[in-house]
Amino acid sequence: MVITTELPTTAKLGIPTSEIRNIDPEQVARDWLDSFASIIKKSDIDAILSKLTTDAWWRDILVLTWDLRTFQGQDKIKQFLNDRLSRSKLSNFQLSFAKIDDLYEDLAWVRAHFTFDCHVGSGSGVVRLVPVANAQGQREWKAHNVFTNLESLSSFPENSGWRRNFAPNHGKWISQRHQQMEFADHDPEVLVVGGGQSGLEIAARLKLLGVETLVCERQERVGDQWRKRYAALCLHDVVWYDHMPYLKFPESWPVYTPAQKLADWLEFYAKSLEIDIWTSATVVSVKKLEDGMWQVTVERRKLPLPGEQTNAPKEEAETETRVLKVKHVVFALGIGGGTPKMPVIPGMDEFKGQILHSTKHDKALDHVGKKVVVVGACTSAHDIAADYADHGIDVTLWQRSKTYIMTTKEGMPRLMKNIYWEDGPPTEVADLIDNSMPVLYRKMVHKRVAKDIAEADKELLDGLRKVGFGLTMGEDDSGFLILALRRLGGYYLDVGASQMIIDGKIKLKSGSGGIKQFTKDGLIADDGTELKADVVLFATGYGDGREPVREIVGEEVGKQITPIWGLDEEGEIRSCWKEMGVENMWLMMGNFAWCRFYSKTLALQIKAKSEGLLNERYSAPVKWD
Repeated sequence: MVITTELPTTAKLGIPTSEIRNIDPEQVARDWLDSFASIIKKSDIDAILSKLTTDAWWRDILVLTWDLRTFQGQDKIKQFLNDRLSRSKLSNFQLSFAKIDDLYEDLAWVRAHFTFDCHVGSGSGVVRLVPVANAQGQREWKAHNVFTNLESLSSFPENSGWRRNFAPNHGKWISQRHQQMEFADHDPEVLVVGGGQSGLEIAARLKLLGVETLVCERQERVGDQWRKRYAALCLHDVVWYDHMPYLKFPESWPVYTPAQKLADWLEFYAKSLEIDIWTSATVVSVKKLEDGMWQVTVERRKLPLPGEQTNAPKEEAETETRVLKVKHVVFALGIGGGTPKMPVIPGMDEFKGQILHSTKHDKALDHVGKKVVVVGACTSAHDIAADYADHGIDVTLWQRSKTYIMTTKEGMPRLMKNIYWEDGPPTEVADLIDNSMPVLYRKMVHKRVAKDIAEADKELLDGLRKVGFGLTMGEDDSGFLILALRRLGGYYLDVGASQMIIDGKIKLKSGSGGIKQFTKDGLIADDGTELKADVVLFATGYGDGREPVREIVGEEVGKQITPIWGLDEEGEIRSCWKEMGVENMWLMMGNFAWCRFYSKTLALQIKAKSEGLLNERYSAPVKWD
């Protein structure tokens, strides 16, 4: 279990605020890192622990564990170092830069970035240093959290920058792309199931590592996962958070990206990075062979390739079944995970109106003149209800449980401004800042940030309470991040729908529990109240993310798949960006920021595994549910 810890406030440290704010961060960081490096070289674990606070955290991605692990407290860190330090051969520590993070009047630390070498390549690290009184009453700078992250494999660097192809290509590119994309004379090493942002990004990473990879996407066009969702869909994360590897959004890109614009970008991304992808291609089955390889059966419609001319209608395109033998399979089926979660409620078959899930909804104008009930009170529910209200359609939001609300206007600057913002650090540095802080540590910080956001949003939140909207501050008052990591829901980042609820443009039904039953022309709540409806739209999320994978791999392999999403006891997301309980079967998923960063984590594992570099993992026990 996680040890109880606190933020290293000046009250806890027993020091004046000025002692942190008035020091030279570069000198503090250099002194600490030089001492730390010399101790690492000697493998003196007790001495290493002396450079950490008693309740310190250490997060490691692949360097010492070949896994994603977080250790808290000196006992766990000591065991981890005893088990893994010597084999990792850490050396050549170099300070990149250091600065003071001044978070609150009573909370500041020195954040230092560094690089190092390890047994298979090079890594980057981040350490947060605070002053602690030693036995003699003197101040000594110690690490409150340490982050070590594998950046590259020394024998297999990416084919980018000065390693790109310098040879000119006169008239051969189209035929070469045809040959590469068809895999007519050989099979790829990796097959990726799903061509959304997660599938494209892992394929891009692997391509630059020299790993032949084929992406199979069942939709007709790259980007259709976004293009064919409800028309009102728009990203609620800021553009600086959402850049993709190797190809950032243009400087003129809007802060919040409309889904249809994003769909076209994904298509452009796949073409620009020459990702080998089959669209209109359904992976029917994936079977484990006796030699450890995977047999993948794909049914596809052969559409024109780059530069290929055809007058045949798409409906008449040739269909074929391809059977491929690959070493690795990556499932990239989206952050939503499983199949749409549609409740089974008595009376559904008697209802004379339309029942649909949000995944089947297109646009508000489909229901002009109808009474619409949207069941759910998180992001999709609010977006869809606001679209109905914008078009003058009678819509009611049925809230069954409390929701965390923050406005993007007040919330995003407080959450993102010092990291992912116009004047923020380079994306690669921002990613290290963001991912170096363990999730459960970040939860403590976010409790303060969520309180600040709520105070800024007070007028709106009070208005919601007044009309009966149920509000929560998230798990332990920590805002939306932990809700997203625990359950992929429970929150709405407001871009206008909340005021519509306050103003009555979106009607609200809350405090009456769930739906007891359908009638011919409406719904009856658990408390007996009735609501008339012509259309009932369930914005109720998705089921177990393992289910669509199990449908493809079958029962025997499917029962070995570890739980997907949610947090383990260390605060790490379960099964993501690594093998999902089955050797050489991997999971790639997440929002744009997570996919950008962790696509490298996954690609390095696959490359290392293929080259015989990935030795024994040091993994946390799996808790099944």
